[in-house]
This record gives sequence, structure tokens and C-alpha cells, in this order.
Amino acid sequence: MSENAQHTHHGHHGHAAGGEDGPSWTRAAKVIQDASPVVIPEGASAMTIHVQWEPGDPGTPPHRHSGPAFGYVTKGAVRFELEGEPERVVEAGGTFWEPGGDAIHYQDGNALADERTEFVVTMLCAPGQPMLTLVDEAELKERAHLRAPRPRA
Repeated sequence: MSENAQHTHHGHHGHAAGGEDGPSWTRAAKVIQDASPVVIPEGASAMTIHVQWEPGDPGTPPHRHSGPAFGYVTKGAVRFELEGEPERVVEAGGTFWEPGGDAIHYQDGNALADERTEFVVTMLCAPGQPMLTLVDEAELKERAHLRAPRPRA
């Protein structure tokens, strides 16, 4: 697993500098995600999107991004799976990120069968590259050994 993949989902919760007794502006901001290391392609552009998945929607087919992506779940729960990491569910108020580049993003769908899920994601895109590229079946088969074991049904 790459160093980037090992650090893809660490969140840090706490207050900004100033603590509980500092000025109100220091208590107004709360860190919800602290990602490291982040590699931003030179000349990258950024796009922030709001995604709404209906109940049970599997989301985008396996894909990759040309640069890092940072997400925040605002409603429901996202089934999230990045190459080399086990599938997990990120509930409302939770965050996720991925390094972009070669790593396959297997899942980002709605983990709930009876409720809409929504999240906001900011993606950084390498110049001249698409923001999202689908991965074909042949590549999925070729890289199957890099995918974390699947949960038993």
C-alpha cells in the first residue's frame, strides 16, 4: 500500500488555536479533517460539488481522480472504499479523502436503503486531465490483488 493510501482517512477533531477561553473567532472554527500527506498536481484546478444519492444508489462505478479529493457527508451515510483499504461507512458529519492519481475509488454510494444521502466533495484536478475517469473491467481484474478483502454477505 502506498504511503498516501495509508493516510487517506485520518480525521482530527478539535478547536482552532485559542482554546475554550480564547476569543470567539478561535472557537467558531472546528477542524473536521486533517489529511496528510497531500500531493497537489502543479497547476491543478479545484471543483466543489454537492452529490445527492437516492436510497440504495450504488454511486459512481469504480473510478479514479487525477488529484486528491476531500469530502464531508451532510446527510445519510456513504459506503466508501478506496483501493487497499477496507470498505467503510461514513455517516453524516464524517469526512473522507483520497489521494487521487493511480488509486481506484471502488465505492461512494448510499449505504442506506430508505433515506437519501448527500455529501460535498472538493476535488483537485491535474491540468489537462479529467476530474474523474472510470476504470474498466479488465483493469479491475488485473488489480484485484490490491483490493482489500470484501465483507462477507
